[in-house]
Amino acid sequence: PPAPAPPPAALYGLAWAPPEPDAPGRAIQGKVDAYAKVLVEDPERCPHYAAAVVVDVTIGPSPAWLRYRLTSLGVRPISNVVDVTNLVLLEYGHPMHAFDLDLVRGSVIVVRRAREGEAMKTLDGAERRLVPDDLVICDAEGPLALAGIMGGASTEIRNETRRVLLECAYFEPRGIRRSARRHGLHTESSHRFERGVDPGDVPEALTHAASLLTHLAGGAAVPGAIHALGTPLEPRMVPLRSKRLDQLLGTAVPFKEATGILERLGCVVRSAKDGVAELAIPSHRPDIAREVDLIEEVLRVRGMDSVHATLPAIHPTRDKGPREAVLARARRAGVELGLSEAVTNGFVKRASLAAIGAPEPAVEVKNPLGEGHEVMRTSLLPGLLDAVSLARRRGERDVRVFTAGAVFLQGKSGEDGLPEERLTFAAVLAGDRPGYLTRPEPLDVWDAKGLAEGFVRRVAGVDPGFERLAGAAVPARLHPRGAAAIVVGSLVGGDVSGRLVGHMGPLHPDVLERFDLGGAVVVVEIDLAALAGWFAPAPRFRPIPRFPASTRDVALVVSEDVAAGEVLVAVRAAAGPLAEDVSLFDRFAGGGIPAGQLSLAYRVVYRAPDRTLTDAEVDTQHAKVVAEVGKRFGATLRA
Repeated sequence: PPAPAPPPAALYGLAWAPPEPDAPGRAIQGKVDAYAKVLVEDPERCPHYAAAVVVDVTIGPSPAWLRYRLTSLGVRPISNVVDVTNLVLLEYGHPMHAFDLDLVRGSVIVVRRAREGEAMKTLDGAERRLVPDDLVICDAEGPLALAGIMGGASTEIRNETRRVLLECAYFEPRGIRRSARRHGLHTESSHRFERGVDPGDVPEALTHAASLLTHLAGGAAVPGAIHALGTPLEPRMVPLRSKRLDQLLGTAVPFKEATGILERLGCVVRSAKDGVAELAIPSHRPDIAREVDLIEEVLRVRGMDSVHATLPAIHPTRDKGPREAVLARARRAGVELGLSEAVTNGFVKRASLAAIGAPEPAVEVKNPLGEGHEVMRTSLLPGLLDAVSLARRRGERDVRVFTAGAVFLQGKSGEDGLPEERLTFAAVLAGDRPGYLTRPEPLDVWDAKGLAEGFVRRVAGVDPGFERLAGAAVPARLHPRGAAAIVVGSLVGGDVSGRLVGHMGPLHPDVLERFDLGGAVVVVEIDLAALAGWFAPAPRFRPIPRFPASTRDVALVVSEDVAAGEVLVAVRAAAGPLAEDVSLFDRFAGGGIPAGQLSLAYRVVYRAPDRTLTDAEVDTQHAKVVAEVGKRFGATLRA
């Protein structure tokens, strides 16, 4: 081939001088196919493979300008032959590889898929076990290189190398990507082949590399090159219509200006008539495949400021779907209760779910991005507990966070087998209770109870009930002495009759240790899907009461085994429709209270909507309350 034109000085960073007339740089008589044969057995994975031969090379260091250029671009200089392939890679964006032709057995190159059980050693010294999906470059006896990824150690360039076989090819990107991931290799070559290189510059890049070797390695280029082509490379033809151009951009663009822009970008106008042009797309632009792609290129060059802003013809809506509405209400309630929202990942470690006794994962990730993304979560707690652990390792003791989102559970029997995506709310409280001019007190189960009450009341508009859990009913993640179920429903015979919507309580010590939480933590978990059926309608106006209320306080001494919530439900039921509100305001043990018992003080507010109640009416109704709790719980009035 003819001597290359001197490249511009700015390309290499140093002045470049052409070789002297008597410097080595010559072509020999003969044909390249007399030195090597090429056979491509898989043209789908390798549509174009080209090879050239340079003989009588002398291996040595590259000149200073080439070493400087490679170093400045982050590539370590090795030898003149290897440096030439790296330089062409950086110039053209097209990887190449150089083989020692004397080590290519049979002087034949075969591009094929690997056979089951084949192995080869790559340039990094690792022994690679191949699978039939791997595309390999072979000689007459076995693999020489992983195509498009890394060469083999058996044919690498040595100091004794005298004949060099240069390869330049186009490989199908998806196959290279699969092989690179399978073998854990990410090289300069695979990085480019995975994303797609220009299939049209193979002859030019190969000729340029061979020409450089004649000057930098003192070699002689064998005339010609071997090209193994599958389907001949034909340029893609894409039409462009002036009417569609103006319609899509919303402004008038001179058609001649548009085609001129595309010609400067490398497209060739094959025909243009009556506002319709047929353009041939250059091979280095695989992203241009449709008319809208051409219009996008015109807009990109002309500038977005050339298109006038106009209001859309449709009016945006703020209506949310049912799932979004549920999540929005839950998030708003969490913030109103003084919590901070934590955005957690839907993928977690399987061990984290097992550590809290969560349901078995229904969705496993085949190619997780990391160790902590093995399965999709069946509980929101692992993400929150990891946040608490990280905060405490950073010295932050007080943590009050929540998250709302979907968990992915096993689908119900009889369905299509897909996992159930269920909306859930979870909150974690750790550290001390906030206060002013008081001694810090650690957060406990009563704070979790108040949080659950406030959340359910804000989200569903109902007051929840709480039932202590014992034995097998206690979730594995909760401490058996503080675990409780959260129930919503209606009053039926003095009892809460409804559905289970969640759990709350302090974490079990084993869970605290597994997540390295460094202290007590209380949690609240609420099933938003179960709570959705109780969602209250929009608030309605209620006039201010016209008649005064009458308040009665009652202090009851009961056994310490009696739950305060059960007594409150009984008081509310016995007080009847005149009771506007019932609340627990004191719980006391010790002092004059016998051992094994405690005092519960309730405030009952009586009011009639149509008249002022008399003391006699209130006393009569309040006596029914005292009698009812005495009958059901053996309660007595505190002296």
